[in-house]
Formats: sequence, C-alpha cells, structure tokens
Amino acid sequence: MGRKEAREIALHLIFELSFKQFDDEDLLSDRLEQSVMESLAGDVALYAGELPEQQKTYIRDTVLGVCTHYVELDAIVEAHSTNWKTNRLTHMTMSLLRLALYEMQYADDVPVGTAIDEAVELAKKYESKEASSYINGILGAVAREKAE
Repeated sequence: MGRKEAREIALHLIFELSFKQFDDEDLLSDRLEQSVMESLAGDVALYAGELPEQQKTYIRDTVLGVCTHYVELDAIVEAHSTNWKTNRLTHMTMSLLRLALYEMQYADDVPVGTAIDEAVELAKKYESKEASSYINGILGAVAREKAE
C-alpha cells in the first residue's frame, strides 16, 4: 500500500470524525487495528492487506493534524469561498478540503501540487464534478496565496 491509498483511508477517517466534531481519539486507533481493517476489506478493497507502519504513521499524523487544526482549516476555506458558505458544503467536500489544506500547510513531505491533485482525484471519486471543480478552485487560490 502506498501513500495514495493511505491518503484515501485518512480521508475516510476525517470524514467519519467530522460527524463527531473531531473529539473521538479512540476511533483512530480502533480503525487502524488489523482486525478492523480485515473486517472492512470485504466491502472496500482498499482495506485489504496489512498497513505498513510508514502508512499507519502518515494516516495517524494526518488525521490527528486535521483534528488539531480543523478550525483554522475551515477558516481558510471560508476566506476563499465566494458565494458559498461552508455550512452548505457536504461533509465529504469539507473533509477533502481539510485533508488537502492540512497537507499544504503542515506536511513537509507532500508537495502542494500533489496535495491539490490528489484531493481533486478523490473528489472525482466521492463527489460531483462541481465539487471537484470547487475544491480545485479553493486549493488553487490558497496555493497561489502561499506562493506569494
């Protein structure tokens, strides 16, 4: 399993935690247990096989980082949204934005372009075409601002 798959699992966890207001730390540990991963593998091939420790570390660090910084990440989305209120966005769109923005702001080993590209690809898988365009626009604006 590579970073792309680990990022998708991190997205699933961020999405799940978004319904709990990011306050259930036990959830993260439970979900990364091999027995839980195996139980999900029948429904989602992504969960088949054992997670390498490097990918578990990436998932744990990323999800906990989003949990720590979600208020700040949401403020970035709000500041760059035109004609959209963040409370109108789906949990998945917000989860994708939080994940990508966290990587852009705090993950030194993830290039900004990669964070954007991966978020857009995941949006195409889990959201509508309009949502993937919206996500690309927000992340592109943040990237341009960051580059200045």
